[in-house]
Amino acid sequence: MSRRRQIYEGKAKILFEGPEPGTVVQYFKDDTSTNSASGEDTNRSGTIIGKGVLNNRISEYLMSRIGDMGVPTHFIRRLNMREQLCREVDIIPLVVVVRNIAAGSFARRLGIVEGTRLPRTIVEFHYKSNELNDPLVTEEHIACFGWSSPSEIDEIISMSLRTNDFLSGLFMGIGIRLVDFKLEFGRFFMNDEIRTLLADEISPDNCRLWDVETNDKMDKDRFRHNLGGEAEAYQEVARRLGITPESGPRDLPGPTLIQ
Repeated sequence: MSRRRQIYEGKAKILFEGPEPGTVVQYFKDDTSTNSASGEDTNRSGTIIGKGVLNNRISEYLMSRIGDMGVPTHFIRRLNMREQLCREVDIIPLVVVVRNIAAGSFARRLGIVEGTRLPRTIVEFHYKSNELNDPLVTEEHIACFGWSSPSEIDEIISMSLRTNDFLSGLFMGIGIRLVDFKLEFGRFFMNDEIRTLLADEISPDNCRLWDVETNDKMDKDRFRHNLGGEAEAYQEVARRLGITPESGPRDLPGPTLIQ
């Protein structure tokens, strides 16, 4: 890694300059943290041993399947246990939250019992800013400050809902309920064309995943609420998807269905 130019370091990943123009290498760390944006009163940071390896495999699998069903993504291929090659995009400064079930800060903010299924899927926008803890914003804010155009927002909403439909079915088939999840999008510049791509990652770091039978949390909430068993929960998600690291570097056999 020391021979590559580092572009950015976040809480859970490092981006390096890619081997070809228009590419980046995304490195998954074991570091994890919480802040008030996730509904916690205090910031917490720590390490979940092996999380980066698991998230790399999980995100590879889910991004590949999402791309196969027609939503364009920045993912190109996995390079090794912790790195993947991605298209370089100009990140749109919005965090898109797709909610199927009331949970976390959403439930507290609106006084809804956690676990209540929403009458319809809700798509929320948050301004992407660590300093401001990603505040909730409306489409009026987005248009006013020029963060995105109305047509781009329409495309983002459509892609988010298609992704939600696909992932909800995929996870339900392996006994996991997709409660909510966060997405990021970026602009990919190719010649004179600008495309909107799904970016970042999809993993238990940015999805709320509950076991269908027990409602046990299988995601970063185990760290947020000091429940323990974080590594085991991430490992179980990978196991049910059929992509545990022991499977081999290019072997993606697919999910194991829960009868």
